[in-house]
Amino acid sequence: MEKYDVLIIGAGIAGLYAAMNLPKSKKVLVVCKDIPWECNTFYAQGGIVTAMGENDIPVHVHDTMEAGAFHNSPEAVELLSRTSMETTADLLARGMEFDRDDEGNLLYTKEAAHSVARILHAGGDATGRYMHYFMMSQNPHALQKNTLVYDLLIEEGRCYGVKATVNYQPTTIYADDVIIASGGVGSLYEYNTNSRTVSADIHGICVEKGIELADMEMMQFHPTVFVKTAYARKLLLTEALRGEGAHVVDERGRRFLFDYDERGELASRDIVSRAIFHHKRKHKGEEVYLDFSMFDKEFFHNRFPNITRTFDTLGYSFPRDRVPISPAFHYAVGGIKSDLHGRVIGIDGLYVIGEAASSGVHGANRLASNSLLEGMVFGKRAVDHILSKEQFDGKTPRFDKDYGNILHKENDKSYKEKLRRIMWDDIGIIRTKEGLQQAKNLIYDMKNREIGRLLSLRLNTASAIVEAALDRDESLGTHYIEKGPQA
Repeated sequence: MEKYDVLIIGAGIAGLYAAMNLPKSKKVLVVCKDIPWECNTFYAQGGIVTAMGENDIPVHVHDTMEAGAFHNSPEAVELLSRTSMETTADLLARGMEFDRDDEGNLLYTKEAAHSVARILHAGGDATGRYMHYFMMSQNPHALQKNTLVYDLLIEEGRCYGVKATVNYQPTTIYADDVIIASGGVGSLYEYNTNSRTVSADIHGICVEKGIELADMEMMQFHPTVFVKTAYARKLLLTEALRGEGAHVVDERGRRFLFDYDERGELASRDIVSRAIFHHKRKHKGEEVYLDFSMFDKEFFHNRFPNITRTFDTLGYSFPRDRVPISPAFHYAVGGIKSDLHGRVIGIDGLYVIGEAASSGVHGANRLASNSLLEGMVFGKRAVDHILSKEQFDGKTPRFDKDYGNILHKENDKSYKEKLRRIMWDDIGIIRTKEGLQQAKNLIYDMKNREIGRLLSLRLNTASAIVEAALDRDESLGTHYIEKGPQA
């Protein structure tokens, strides 16, 4: 029986930073579902937040709490902001290269709902890609790709490892401590900005095991996404574009966002997403655009090189051309409930960090660019807790039940596509009690069909989202309930 000291599920920023902080003396395995760079971290454009000194901590805390509709845990937010200076210093000391000016000073940008410019970036608009590559090179432990976890081995309040397919072969992986860093739920939605690997499997296992999920109604939609592509993952247009001065306009060039919030383009994501959604519904058939015409060409191409290149292949010439946008699912604000050490409440040896977790940091709506920071802060705290406790020396029980041969069934693909439409239509940007109840019934119906285990896990997570949304009668943050007949 092969057994590890620590098993980390996920090779995004949370999982890799946790691995970087575990000593080589520990037997550690990092696993990912596909290739390591097929994760949400790799696609993160904007940057990573750092408090700009002691005086900025209360300001950053307030910005985070305000964006989260004060549904956040003040203790968790304070911890996030205060620790940000340590994690930034650690990254710089290890050799991570963020963008700098000609004199070598770090460059900071501002994004929506931030009071000051406090966001570091790399490669212009490729921060996640640069940070992921850097952390991959810094990871001293084994990394195993093509590993799909489909069960947690839990008995009498303790986690002993996982069951997974490794290169499509059912395998049992034992570990004294398991860290879930598997990301969010993006593939549940018809329009999303997430990696194709982010499909809510682990959340579904938690529902099955009775592990608490929190704030699952809080699902964030990014307001500026190019959705006119054939792929499930749509093209994100980073918040930093609006932070640097891009405008959201209607077909006549009018900046209509000011009708909804005095901050216009710099209101929080939930407000901007709803405003665009409302406007498109009110003016059926009309497009909403992101306008870059105010930018100098050389500045734009240097600051946003990847967006420039990507859209050039689609026939757009930036900053001259404006681009049609729509909101799309972006980030799971809620998740598997954890404490401030990343521990999953009630299960020894099980931790959760990053987007998979509900740490209390984001409240009802995540503040832009707090996500990469959260993955690092709580990745380090989970590791610190693991290293501070006595090593488990109990007996590992046998786990005979296996689902490896029934992961997929014949009709799963059509049901999966139906689920993605239901999630977008009824559990999306604007919700109604009637729509949520209809979604609940349709999800229940699918759960009772002849389906594979992975689809069953997705449906578990979808059920948790719709139940949480039905339980909250009033609008809060990303959860927006429309009362009465639709406009």
